Amino acid sequence: MQVANRLSLDYPVLYVCAEESGQQVKLRAQRLGVQKQEGEKDEGGRMKDEGLVEQPTVNNQLFLLPETDLETILHELESLHPQVAIIDSIQALYFAVLNSAPGSVSQVRECTSALMQVAKRENITLFIVGHVTKEGAIAGPKVLEHLVDTVLYFEGDRFASHRLLRSVKNRFGATNELGVFEMVDRGLAEVLNPSELFLGKRDEENPGTATIVACEGTRPLVVELQALVSPTSYPSPRRSTTGIEYNRLLQILAVLEKRVGIPLSKLDAYVASSGGLSVGEPAADLGVAIAIAASFRDRIVDPFTVLIGEVGLGGQVRSVSQMELRLREAAKLGFKRAIVPAGQTISKVGLEVIPVSRVVDAIGIALGKSS
Repeated sequence: MQVANRLSLDYPVLYVCAEESGQQVKLRAQRLGVQKQEGEKDEGGRMKDEGLVEQPTVNNQLFLLPETDLETILHELESLHPQVAIIDSIQALYFAVLNSAPGSVSQVRECTSALMQVAKRENITLFIVGHVTKEGAIAGPKVLEHLVDTVLYFEGDRFASHRLLRSVKNRFGATNELGVFEMVDRGLAEVLNPSELFLGKRDEENPGTATIVACEGTRPLVVELQALVSPTSYPSPRRSTTGIEYNRLLQILAVLEKRVGIPLSKLDAYVASSGGLSVGEPAADLGVAIAIAASFRDRIVDPFTVLIGEVGLGGQVRSVSQMELRLREAAKLGFKRAIVPAGQTISKVGLEVIPVSRVVDAIGIALGKSS
């Protein structure tokens, strides 16, 4: 509703709500500050203009259609000719010709194909909302992702107020871009400086914390990593991650034990990213390794130091992409020092850059030579 309202300031928009009634959508529109359309009504309380139910709008360009029948929706698209149409959701639509239930593979495939043909023929920009499975994948047939031009994932944690809009497929631009929003009482608000969400208080000194700069597409994000190493009470030690790939943690633990000499085989290890942000790129390896070493030694990493680099199986620190972009973001947020892989050409970015070639050297610099 919020996106439809913004787009309706410039284009006619048809919002097809297949899961909720018109009254339910109207209540949400009122909460978001979308005003009701001004105009004459007939005796049945319907707007005289298009024969649709009462449309919440600010400029008579946002039209609401509570409908699940595909043929009715296609007819409305062809008669109204909106520039933008939103289908919410594709799993709730049904094509009467098919005998299967709404949300089944055949229904989702046929409904999407029919909507795509009308959108191309009438030159309509179409937004299709789809459900996801427990694993986070789009529910329904895989062909759904192949039919569309762009796939956007809207991610959120029920324990946090921020929401992430992630691009995983884009035929017309870059993928792996990330938009960060905060859920407030009037809807979603853009977070202009998302790094502040994933940073802890730098004036508090906590052992086992390290700061990295992760890149989501072309957007650098400064993220605080937390690690806890403690003696295990189980026959085999526990390993747990939040926001970090589990297999990546196992690899870093093995490197620390074999190449650095930290005995972790009988210790539980827990690693988490602040704010629950999923960090999947190898550039976070050095931050994870130093956070674990700091927790093991009960030492504090300088809160104004960022760590960037991939850890190889031989204990070496490998180069990563977009290094200058990462360092500029760190300098903008007030960081003073960066430990990075040796061998990368870096221009002046406003903070002290310390190149290292091995993870043991990075640990020595980050924790102090006495560690």
